[in-house]
Amino acid sequence: MMERRRMDAALLVLFLGHLAGALEVPLDLPQPPTITHQSHKDYIIDPRENIIIHCDAKGKPHPSFSWTRNGTHYDIEQDPNVTTKPHSGTLVVDISRVKAEDYEGTYQCTARNKHGAAVSNNIVVLQSRSPLWSKEKIQPIVVQEGVSLVLPCRPPAGLPPPVIFWMDNIFQRLPQSSRVSQSLSGDLYFSNVLREDSRNDYICYARFPYTQTIQQKQPITVKVLNLDAINDTMAAFYNDTDLFSEDPVDERRPTFLIPYGPSSSKMVLRGQVLEMECIAEGLPTPNISWTKVSGEFPAKRTSFLYYQKTLRIVDVSESDAGEYRCMAKNRLGSVHHTIRVTVKASPYWISGAPRNLVLAPGENGVLTCRASGTPKPSITWAMNGISIENSPKDLSRKVEDDTIIFTDVQTGSSAVYQCNVSNEYGYLLSNAFVNVLSEPPRVLTPSNVVYKVIKNHRVLMDCASFGSPIPKITWFKDSRSGTLDGEMYNMHDNGTLEINVAQARNSGKYTCVARNILGIFENHVYLEVKEPTRILKQPEYKVIQRGRSVVFECKVKHDSSLVPTMNWLKDDGELPDDERLILDSESLTITDVTENDAGVYTCIVNTTLDHDSASAELTVIEATPTPAVVYERPDPPTDLELTDQKKRSVQLTWTPGDEHNSPIQKFLIQYEDSLHHRGHWHNLTEVPGTKTTAHLKLSPYVHYIFRVLALNSVGFSRPSFSSRTFKTDPAAPDENPTGVQGHGTEHNNLVISWKPLSGLQSNGPGLHYKVMWRQKSIDSEWTAVTVANNSKFVVSGTPTFVPYELKVQAVNDHGSGPEPAISHGYSGEDLPVAAPENVHVVVLNSTLVEVHWDAVPHKLIRGYLKGYKVYYWRERSLHKHNPHHVEKQILTFSGNHTHGMLPGLHAFSLYSFNVKVFNGKGEGPASPTQQFETPEGVPAAPSSLVITNPKLDSLTLEWSPPHDRNGLITGYTLKYQPVNNSNELGPVEELALPANETSVTLFNLKYSTRYKFYLNAKTDRGAGPAISQEAVTIMDEVPAVSPFGNVNSSMGEEGALISWEYWGPEKNVYVEYVVKNSEGQEEWQKELVNGSQNYMLKGLKEGLSYRVRLVAKGHSDQAPHRSKEVVVEVPAVASRQVDIATQGWFIGLMCAIALLILILLIICFIQRNKGGKYPVKEKEDAHTDPEFQPMKDDDCTFGEYSDNEDHKPLKGSSTPSNGTVKRDDSDDSLVEYGEGEDGQFNEDGSFIGQYSGKSASRDTAEGQESSEAPSPINAMNSLNSFV
Repeated sequence: MMERRRMDAALLVLFLGHLAGALEVPLDLPQPPTITHQSHKDYIIDPRENIIIHCDAKGKPHPSFSWTRNGTHYDIEQDPNVTTKPHSGTLVVDISRVKAEDYEGTYQCTARNKHGAAVSNNIVVLQSRSPLWSKEKIQPIVVQEGVSLVLPCRPPAGLPPPVIFWMDNIFQRLPQSSRVSQSLSGDLYFSNVLREDSRNDYICYARFPYTQTIQQKQPITVKVLNLDAINDTMAAFYNDTDLFSEDPVDERRPTFLIPYGPSSSKMVLRGQVLEMECIAEGLPTPNISWTKVSGEFPAKRTSFLYYQKTLRIVDVSESDAGEYRCMAKNRLGSVHHTIRVTVKASPYWISGAPRNLVLAPGENGVLTCRASGTPKPSITWAMNGISIENSPKDLSRKVEDDTIIFTDVQTGSSAVYQCNVSNEYGYLLSNAFVNVLSEPPRVLTPSNVVYKVIKNHRVLMDCASFGSPIPKITWFKDSRSGTLDGEMYNMHDNGTLEINVAQARNSGKYTCVARNILGIFENHVYLEVKEPTRILKQPEYKVIQRGRSVVFECKVKHDSSLVPTMNWLKDDGELPDDERLILDSESLTITDVTENDAGVYTCIVNTTLDHDSASAELTVIEATPTPAVVYERPDPPTDLELTDQKKRSVQLTWTPGDEHNSPIQKFLIQYEDSLHHRGHWHNLTEVPGTKTTAHLKLSPYVHYIFRVLALNSVGFSRPSFSSRTFKTDPAAPDENPTGVQGHGTEHNNLVISWKPLSGLQSNGPGLHYKVMWRQKSIDSEWTAVTVANNSKFVVSGTPTFVPYELKVQAVNDHGSGPEPAISHGYSGEDLPVAAPENVHVVVLNSTLVEVHWDAVPHKLIRGYLKGYKVYYWRERSLHKHNPHHVEKQILTFSGNHTHGMLPGLHAFSLYSFNVKVFNGKGEGPASPTQQFETPEGVPAAPSSLVITNPKLDSLTLEWSPPHDRNGLITGYTLKYQPVNNSNELGPVEELALPANETSVTLFNLKYSTRYKFYLNAKTDRGAGPAISQEAVTIMDEVPAVSPFGNVNSSMGEEGALISWEYWGPEKNVYVEYVVKNSEGQEEWQKELVNGSQNYMLKGLKEGLSYRVRLVAKGHSDQAPHRSKEVVVEVPAVASRQVDIATQGWFIGLMCAIALLILILLIICFIQRNKGGKYPVKEKEDAHTDPEFQPMKDDDCTFGEYSDNEDHKPLKGSSTPSNGTVKRDDSDDSLVEYGEGEDGQFNEDGSFIGQYSGKSASRDTAEGQESSEAPSPINAMNSLNSFV
């Protein structure tokens, strides 16, 4: 006993030690075969299509395949009708010249390479069969009304069994109910027959699913007669003898038609569906109920079908065993039947199938094949397809029932072991290999991945690895002071490092180390912990008067490395497209607010890692009214009266209430239906505020109560008192349901749905619906059923995805609604049954291929075609140094595409892919998996380039190969050139390096010279991008020279401008300055000036002197370079400019000029008021000058003036002093504005309506002669006459 316990403990340790050993071995390593795809154990084939028996496997080297048929070797090469797919063991049987039944039998596939052999299940291939119904003549059945009846179906035995349903001769399903129903065997049972059951087309149909054929039995005629009809019929044959003198069939208590007797038993397998039925006869029709004697029904797995006559339990378990009782009951009594259910089980896994083992030489391991079943199954082992007893002996292997123990395994012990678990109800066959490998560790996770996480959130950093022995994973951070453990870190079994609550101190470089006895592999990743995004100042609730502006603030704090985007929503929707809404970086402004702007405004801030949001409500109110007038809501209307009463209309009158200084805009009439919706008021109609009567159109079968509300600019009044009740008479429906649709929820049903009528639309009591349907593609009669006040009806047993025409008509106790319109729908979808064929790929370049396939026939899609999906994954790189990748990707091509592009592929890689069609139900089977190789591409840049060991005339470059090689590296190209102090590049030297070198030393370089190096890798496709680096050769025993020169300063209006020359390699350059003679009391101020050679120092204090210098900084371990200091003196007054407008001499000068202008104007005015005629000579001169002359600048006098009746123009006439006639800079003729209709003038509107050419004032002015100063009207007339 103690020895047995020690053995159990050892097994447990071995099992736990290699639980993680169920690894995927990279395909570039040796490994035994693994079956990846095989046909089902029971494979029923369609005799019209080629037979495809699948068997695919992987391994290294790639396995070869062989087959057995009915237990003996099957030589495929000797059969001209059988071929195998490339790189696969899949058999394809061409049945164009042979019968499919010739290839029935049991097949088994073996995949073999030098490391072992894996075998498939026994694949039993059987041809589907749909035999014809035997011809028979069925006599009519004549039964007395009220008796029970069974119509047998007895379909021919098919493979698989057919689906049975009963229809009439127009292919409409026969209606079933609690009285008439179909049994599980397909027979049609009548608990009692009625006169309406008489018909001559009871037809049983059998649908064979694989061949998609339907066969029918000969029609059965049933005649149901009552006693008087039978006597009258038979008396004609027997001289009017009364043959049926007994009483009509009486009501009777129930008895069971099936099952028979008081009890029965039933066996079901675990995981299958348990169906039990009880069908009873009786009058009246009995009701069926079910109970479980020894417990409760499993609620989620139990359903009752066919009017409670069938009990169904899915996914049966051992707990479902026991006694079930069905009871049939009507008002005369009851009867019950007990069914004893036993549950058996074919073998099933307890802890999963055996897992592959990868062991290093000298290691121990365990293969476990733990399964159960009822009865208990037997377990047998095989190695490479041969019974373990007949296999070569191996001292490291020990078989103990369901376990094989391996101790101290050695190279060459790799093999595939088969575990077969079987009992009388089935078997399980599983392959698991033992692969003995010595492999140093490798990390499969990409290197240098940057993980970003928000502070206080969880982060997972991956470190997937492989090696034999299994590598141990450890994690280090930054300087590797110790492994990461403790409460902050959680190490997962698969190598993943978890930090539950990330903090800023967790940021940094992390190293994952995979270690076994054969080596060490390191992988570096980086973690960046970001500050959370938070809204510091949230928008606040606002109450704003209409016409004002409102501002919602939304100030955000975020991590400096994250770029936030801010969006605003209104009432959870997008902002209106309105120029009044102004978005700023931290606010939303709404100008000229209106009532439509009221609502909830939400500020949402998003970054790539997190987000935050805040909301506030805006309420818009009217501006405060003038206190002199008080506006209020109107008083409610009064004195409601109903007149002119008709069947569907009535007239309502009322008296308006007080308006309260705001006119009534409209009246709202509401009603309450006290018959259907008591207590609920509905809007009926609106009338203008000037009316006090309304003619109301009403619906039938409603008890109306009315009330009226008045509306003015303030709002609605309180409701008026209710009117008396007005009842309308019921009538047939005026309308039918809307929204009629047809769709399937299962592959064999059709759900007809509609929007039911409301109580107001029903027009009367007893509302129900007449639902009608027929197949669209078949010229058949409508099938109709009556449905209670519901919104859907399910038609069962329909063919999969066929079109239907649908109608739904409303009916009540007073008649039917109008003829309904025809709608269309489809029965339920099912998964596609075929995969795309003729799948092939065209490689376009190293990162892009085009996949082609043939469209799947519509009938095989069995639903709405949604498109095709291409599943593809990178198996591995074709380069031995690149890790194994299997990450499936999916590209979806909507619609009926037959090709598609796969972009973004890795060059020089092996890919696998397949294609699936999908419909609304889901995806169909996948096409056979195929593979393609992408050609070589140009490599990525080398992973690193480091310059070491710099000397006077030489230095060494070390590099790492590219991470993505994209092909076979054929060599490297190194280019380098000197860089002088002004950053000008010298001549380029080029050096070709072999592919196996990762370092080179360059000699004969110039001392103390900066060089720039470029290194790139090459494949046969060309050179990849280069990595660059700079370095300086050293100067032996020569003091360091400052890289700065010509440092100068100059003062300007904005500050001190510092300029310099710089030829150093350092990137960080600063200007530093400090107050002179500060004697260390102040620190040097620093300004970053990268990439520039001048800088403006601002903010220097007046009257002080500053010491200024340039500083260049490299790495932290290098001393900075400094320039010579310069002294900058800031004068006490930074600028000598004076505001002239504030100086006394300028103010005095301006006053003197203004006084002179005033005196000059007075002289001009006196000259113009002297009166008298102008000389004739000057008058004639006026005629010769057609242009208006401006005021003379030298003496401020105007040109000559004429006041004769010809209205000759003033020479040099201008606008009046108030500037209302014409602008000084205008060249427009006043004629264009002075003539025409009244009140027209130039664009500034000065003379509109005042100096019209037709006004009375103008006529008066024309009749007078005066020596006084001319009025503006005279000036206008003079101008008109001149033109």
